[in-house]
Amino acid sequence: MENSKLNRINELAALAKLRPLTGDELAERDVLRKEYIAEWRQGAIQVLENTYVMTPDGKKHKLQKKEPHK
Repeated sequence: MENSKLNRINELAALAKLRPLTGDELAERDVLRKEYIAEWRQGAIQVLENTYVMTPDGKKHKLQKKEPHK
């Protein structure tokens, strides 16, 4: 995420501590937060997809994706 967007999230957080945010500011904050979370999740998924577990016998195993509960 661009630094300017992160800075704007922080500005809105600081404003929210001083006064209630306007409707436009709330909407902007929600959009920026969703974008930030989506990028964070994508980065976390990439890290996990490239993670291996080493067993005591020295073998490497790629992490398996968990099946969703039904």
